[in-house]
Amino acid sequence: MKIAIFGHKTIPSRLGGVEIVAEELSCRMAAMGHRVTCYNRGGKPGQHRGVVLKAVPTIPGKGLAAVSSSFFAAVAAAFSDAEVVHIHAEGPAFFCWFPRLFGKRVVVTVHGLDWQRRKWEKSLGKQYILAGERMAVRFADRIIVLSRNLQRYFREAYGRETVFIPNGVSKPQILPPEEICKLGLEKDGYILFLGRLVPEKEIHTLISAFRSVNTVKKLVIAGSSSDTDGYVSRLKAMAQGDERMIFTGFVEGKRLKELYSNAYLYVLPSKVEGMPLSLLEAMSYGNCCLVSDIPELREVVEDKGVIFPCGNAEALRAVLERLLREPDRVAAYKAEAAEFVCAKYSWEDAVERTLKVYR
Repeated sequence: MKIAIFGHKTIPSRLGGVEIVAEELSCRMAAMGHRVTCYNRGGKPGQHRGVVLKAVPTIPGKGLAAVSSSFFAAVAAAFSDAEVVHIHAEGPAFFCWFPRLFGKRVVVTVHGLDWQRRKWEKSLGKQYILAGERMAVRFADRIIVLSRNLQRYFREAYGRETVFIPNGVSKPQILPPEEICKLGLEKDGYILFLGRLVPEKEIHTLISAFRSVNTVKKLVIAGSSSDTDGYVSRLKAMAQGDERMIFTGFVEGKRLKELYSNAYLYVLPSKVEGMPLSLLEAMSYGNCCLVSDIPELREVVEDKGVIFPCGNAEALRAVLERLLREPDRVAAYKAEAAEFVCAKYSWEDAVERTLKVYR
């Protein structure tokens, strides 16, 4: 098949979950013999693992980059010879009607209800993303969702049936601490948060809880801003004076793998999620995962992780202290996590199910 994909920033990259999903799916499809074109925001045209990369014009600026690149990608895909146009995320789906107008089959993957994210609360961005959601409901031939909760949402809000295809994960190689030793970290010597530093991840709740925990273990906050520099400054101000807290900035490659491989706990306190790849990856590395009780996270960990009430810093503190006192319990969760998540979620299965939707 001839497939066009847009909605991501750029591939290859680990800038966010959308980018990882777009890369994992497109490269595997290309390896199977399909002709896949991904439209990046700027950059240079070329190839990546058999995928054709094309750059579309992008107007810099908060919100403008996503809107402009999605518009030009939709136009390019509409005038291409693609049989299927696959759009990732609700904002870019605003333009799904255009390739449909030119006879393309259009598939939209909703990674999460992006209009709920706090950075769009008081801006036109929220209205644009909501409009993209409605455009997908009206014009997309198929809508793919990453969680059962999203599937229920579209059924109840719009009477629209969707296709549930969860993300995948690959069994990784566990690495000893080498690169992370430069950060003063050692095996089982830290608690890890990894993700974008945005308000809906509730990192402020984690910092507030951790400040009161009596432990020599460190809290590693790995990730970068996503148009949220003010929030990141607030987090660093909250952590000031506590030398146990380390902000690493954006991480990838060997350092990222080592952080996953050697954590005592992985914590994801989010208020809004689709299906977080960081959680799947953390479990694939055999981590004991502590997550908030939103449906999207409970759906992933089932009984193979620990849950606390979302937004409740005192409850989170109590659970952290209990798990720090009970290393045997943490070890038991670690022993089950990798086998469970790798057996349930695979990229090969996600690719096959996505191709079935295309067909």
